[in-house]
Amino acid sequence: MTVTTGAPPTHRAPAARVLAFAGGFLTGGVIGVSLAAFTVGCILEHVPLVVTGVALPVAYGLLVLAAGAPRRAREAAVAPRTALAVIEALEARTSEYSDVPVRFDLTVAPDDAPAYRVEITQDINLVDLPDYRPRDVLVVQYPPDRPWRVTIVKRPTPAWEERAAGARIDSAPGPAVPGEPGEGRAAGFVTLLALLLGAAAVVLLFRADLFDRDDSAQPPAAEPSVSSTVSTSLVIPGSGTVTLGPGRSMLDTGELRGAVDSLLDGKNAPQALTLVVQDRLLSVVFAPTGTGAPQFDPRSLPFERVPALVEEARTTLGIGAAQTWQLAADRLTGALTLRVSVTGTGGAALLEADAEGTVVRRSPAH
Repeated sequence: MTVTTGAPPTHRAPAARVLAFAGGFLTGGVIGVSLAAFTVGCILEHVPLVVTGVALPVAYGLLVLAAGAPRRAREAAVAPRTALAVIEALEARTSEYSDVPVRFDLTVAPDDAPAYRVEITQDINLVDLPDYRPRDVLVVQYPPDRPWRVTIVKRPTPAWEERAAGARIDSAPGPAVPGEPGEGRAAGFVTLLALLLGAAAVVLLFRADLFDRDDSAQPPAAEPSVSSTVSTSLVIPGSGTVTLGPGRSMLDTGELRGAVDSLLDGKNAPQALTLVVQDRLLSVVFAPTGTGAPQFDPRSLPFERVPALVEEARTTLGIGAAQTWQLAADRLTGALTLRVSVTGTGGAALLEADAEGTVVRRSPAH
């Protein structure tokens, strides 16, 4: 049988990859928020939080099923194509069940398209395993729009069985295309990062209740203190907070730098995933040891530029009388980014700056 070779099929367009990463990030965030909400709710005996931890993944799962229903209906309406394929190599993996996962390296030879190599994994019964040998010709099927999603037809029609018995297929050049599209470690990293950030966000939101629960049992101080207090507690992945006393602000000269230094006391200072600053509160989520998540040294922030950035966001973005402000720093987009969000009588607005404190984007209130 003459085989025409061509370019191997491609899995996804760039836009589809972005959507896949976004879906993985959203899924990881939902998992992290749900687990943390359920755990924190149980610790604090906060019933609505426990219910949220249980209901959120259920609602998200139903939403994903509903959103994917049209696509699954379209895919089901398209008849699969049938073709011949030759086994280039195979490898059976260990299993405790009668069906063994087998990795096949196949050359697929469609009747109306160039032949191509593909790698698939399919469960084969132990009894039928001796029937699959290198250079054997098989009957396979695949969706027309996803030629990499190949499945072996175990009981082909008599006509196709006869064709397979008399066919000889030459090998197509490699490398073999993976049978199931995926972004591998990158997709797993995005999902893990979102899980950690979601869990950390819940813990930070309820940090006062979690870490100050036993304050009433402590003996009262001799007199009120206006000095900074530092509370550092390891959670998932680890966080630290600094709270200033009355009459002080993180915008005062040297306060923010001093608060960061107090959390990073020591030579082996941990790297941060996110850093959030409010008027009297600093919160840092540290990176776990050995993680590949985008991280940064909190001491690298442009401390001298922070008061000016907050003032610019308060006065130039059309929010009216400013009521609250918050600065968040992270490297989720690759480079260190500072986001100053402000709220006021005119709504909410956002200002973004780079690692040098230079404003790169403004989102005024509407």
